[in-house]
Amino acid sequence: MKILDIKERAVPISSNISNAFIDFSKMNASIVAVETDVVRNGKPVVGYGFNSNGRYAPSGLLRERFIPRLLEASSEEVVNDAGTNLSPEKIHQVLMKNEKPGGHGERTVAVGTLDMAVWDAVAKIEDVPLYKLLADQYGDGTIDEKVFVYAAGGYYHPNKGLTELQEEMKSYLDMGYSKVKMKVGGVPLEEDLKRIEAVIDVVGTGQNLMVDVNGRFNLEEAIQFGEAIKDYDLFWYEEVGDPLDYHLQAELSKVYPNAIATGENLFSVQDATNLIRYAGMNPKTDFLQFDCALSYGLVEYMKILKMLEENGWSSRNCIPHGGHQMSLNIAAGLKLFGNESYPGVFQPFGGFADGHAVDNGYVSLPDAPGIGFEAKEDLYQLLKTL
Repeated sequence: MKILDIKERAVPISSNISNAFIDFSKMNASIVAVETDVVRNGKPVVGYGFNSNGRYAPSGLLRERFIPRLLEASSEEVVNDAGTNLSPEKIHQVLMKNEKPGGHGERTVAVGTLDMAVWDAVAKIEDVPLYKLLADQYGDGTIDEKVFVYAAGGYYHPNKGLTELQEEMKSYLDMGYSKVKMKVGGVPLEEDLKRIEAVIDVVGTGQNLMVDVNGRFNLEEAIQFGEAIKDYDLFWYEEVGDPLDYHLQAELSKVYPNAIATGENLFSVQDATNLIRYAGMNPKTDFLQFDCALSYGLVEYMKILKMLEENGWSSRNCIPHGGHQMSLNIAAGLKLFGNESYPGVFQPFGGFADGHAVDNGYVSLPDAPGIGFEAKEDLYQLLKTL
C-alpha cells in the first residue's frame, strides 16, 4: 500500500463581500488529491481535501515542501502497523519532519489541507463514512445521527442595506436554519446596532443570532460593544479581539455576561492550551471554533480535544469554523456541539451533501465512504478535475 501521487491546484473563491478586517476580492483555496494504489468498489481510492476560507491557498508550501516530503516517504512511514491502511498519525509525523516548533504561520493550512485528503482516503479504504470511522476508532462507537448547523452570513457588501440584510437572513430561515450569524465591527457602533436589531426582527430573538467581529476590536472597543449588545442576549459574541490577545479575552470575560466564541484563528494545540489557560473562557457557556483544516488537521484537532477534556471542557463546547463536510463528519463522529455552514458564500465548498436539507437547524450526513464529497455534486466535479 502506498501513495502514488499528490496533486494540488489553487481555485478562486473570491467575491466582493467583506468582514470587519478583510475583503474577499482575492480569496482562493487549495484543492488536493492524494492518489493511492488501493482499489475499492472497482475504483482507485483518491482522497480529496481543501483549506477553509479566510486563509489563502498555501500552494507554494504544498508544492515546495509538504507534498515532496510525503511522496519521498517510505511505505513503512505512511502505512499503519497492520499494513491495512494509511496512518494519519504517521503521515502527520512525516509532514512535520524538520519543522521547528512555534511560529506556526501558514504551514498549518498546508498540513491541514493534506490531512483532510488523507482522512478521506483512509475512510474510503475502510469503505465507511469518516464519521463512522471516527466514532468506532476514536470515539465511543456511536454517532450523532444529525448535527446542529448555523448559517454564517451577514457580510458587509457595497449594496446591502438593512432590507437586503433582512432578506438574506430570512432566506436562511427558509432553508431550514434556526440560527444565523452576521458580521459586525466594520461600521460605527450605532450602525451595527441597527443592523443587529433588524436581524433580530427577522429571527425572532437574540438567541437565534451570533455576531462576529473577526478580531477587529481593541480592549476598550470590545468592552464598549459588549456593553451595547448585552441586553440582546445573543447566542454568542465572536472573536472580539486579536486571536492571540488572551488578556483582552480575559478582561472581556469579566464584564460581558453572555456567551463568547473564539478559536478559529488558533492553529495549534499549544495556542489552544494558552487560550484555555489565560483567556478566562467559561466551559459552561462559551464556544470554541478551532478548524482542523486550518490547524494541522484532524490529528492535531484530536490532541486539542484531549487537552480540553483534561481541562474540564467538553467536546460539546466545540463548533468548528469553516462550514465544510470534514468538520461535519467530526461533529457527528466525535460528538461536537455542531458545525458552521456557508449556504450563501464560498461555493462550492459551502453547504453539505445533496439531498440532505437542513431541518430546524439540523442536517444529516450521507452514507458515502470517506468525507462524502462525492455526495455534493458541484464540489465533486471540481475536485475530480485534479
